[in-house]
Amino acid sequence: MATTMTDMSLPAVLTPALPTRDAIKDALYRFLTGMDTNDAALFDSAFTADAKWALNRRDLDGLEAIHADCYDTVISQLDTTHYATNIRIDVGDDEKTATLSALYQAQHYRGGRGKVGGATSFVTGGQYWMTLVKEEESGLWKIKVFKMRSIWSEGDVTIMGHD
Repeated sequence: MATTMTDMSLPAVLTPALPTRDAIKDALYRFLTGMDTNDAALFDSAFTADAKWALNRRDLDGLEAIHADCYDTVISQLDTTHYATNIRIDVGDDEKTATLSALYQAQHYRGGRGKVGGATSFVTGGQYWMTLVKEEESGLWKIKVFKMRSIWSEGDVTIMGHD
């Protein structure tokens, strides 16, 4: 039996429940892993329905727009790996809101080309900043505002579907 990338994703709600700071980081990890394993449900579980997304000079409003413009149109068509490090978290006094900052690096190849020697790629690095809220019903932390600032890139940006 062949293993697919979505077979390699864990569910959005993990057991046992994660401590607060780990649960907040898990929203970031669900977002990144959802992209890299082509798991739309995991990707969506990272965001509130009314999330805001600011990617350099491009703004998106709501999960539906984020999913359609970022996930469906671009990321799900590519072979990718996304990494985040230097994660810092500030939990609100109410323990239902938080902010998170991180540095990232992301590697992108055209779909099916990631393991082809010498294939054209696009690599970028920069900063993530987000505000998160704790969803009462599921207990999941979700991204309400996501801001991404690219600091550097190399390779062929047209892989991302734009110049």
